[in-house]
Amino acid sequence: MKIDTENILSVSDYLDLVNGKLEELSAKIIGEVGKVTLDAKGHAYFSMRDEKDNSVMSCIMWASKYRMFGIKLEEGMKIIAYGKPNMYKPSGRFSFVTETLEPAGEGELKKKYEELKAKLAKEGLFDESEKRPIPDYVQKIGIITSKQGAVLSDFLSNIGGHGFNIKMIDSRVEGAEAVADLLACINTFKKQDIEVLVIMRGGGSFESLQAFNNELLVREVAGFPVPVIAAIGHDKDVPLISLAADLGVSTPSIVTVALNDSWNKAELHLERFTKGIVSGFESVLTNQKFLINNAINIFTVGFSAVIRSIGQKLDSTEQLVQANNPERQLKRGYSISYVGDKVIRSIKEVKAGDNMNISVSDGIINSQVK
Repeated sequence: MKIDTENILSVSDYLDLVNGKLEELSAKIIGEVGKVTLDAKGHAYFSMRDEKDNSVMSCIMWASKYRMFGIKLEEGMKIIAYGKPNMYKPSGRFSFVTETLEPAGEGELKKKYEELKAKLAKEGLFDESEKRPIPDYVQKIGIITSKQGAVLSDFLSNIGGHGFNIKMIDSRVEGAEAVADLLACINTFKKQDIEVLVIMRGGGSFESLQAFNNELLVREVAGFPVPVIAAIGHDKDVPLISLAADLGVSTPSIVTVALNDSWNKAELHLERFTKGIVSGFESVLTNQKFLINNAINIFTVGFSAVIRSIGQKLDSTEQLVQANNPERQLKRGYSISYVGDKVIRSIKEVKAGDNMNISVSDGIINSQVK
């Protein structure tokens, strides 16, 4: 056999070539956990075996990933691991490098769910007294969800027109792989200027919602700088992220109700206030019109009374004048004597030779004082 010396590879180069090919063999694998070892740095070394024929595969999960998924590996536990094979060059050891980890089977999932729920409840992460109210008149909203599907469109079609500033980050929301995405989105929003964070996904089976029962994710939600609303579709087994959030609801449309509530109340209050102003103004005008009309009526009635009073006084005066009219006395036999224009009241007012006029009822008598 002739060896092609031009294509001879070093051990290192060959292992690099092998690992490049092995990366294409990423997969989800179900199996039973064998012996588990944690090193000083927290890296998890364990084996997975097949119940059918006892086939065994060596696995490794780096510390950061192991802490992220918060599942304590124990011998005999049935798990689903996602990752890819790798040849470790210093030792030539074949390992399955695990990226995600989740319990297999609904029974195991429920067990882990209840254990974690009890643990976090004991720490007070779900206490109602720790819930923060959703701020009034929210404008800056952060959203974490998948841009695929109806969840986002449902939210946007119901949010209303109150001038919201919405920032959205696309994330996987199903499967163990979603945990890393969700955590990265949360860390990004920690640096953003938002007033409330909304995490959403549609409904699904208990198994499909497992990413939202991740301990690290639940703690991040509970400690987020601003109030968090979790809109995760669920039935009786409420996702732990919803219990830790300041408000947990089941649909995006309910989220919009909470965000619109203060704005809608303000609009209603403004409408009532406006109607109150108009009604008050109309009332003032009506009152003023009444006062003016009343004043006019009072003035007219008063003026008429004054006219009547003056008329009565004139009549009375006329009667008095008529009663004391000298001419009336003349008709009764009296006379009035004048020297020039002066009425004579005493004999001392005339002297002999004065011309005197005597006025009687039907004329004047010219005479002379003797």
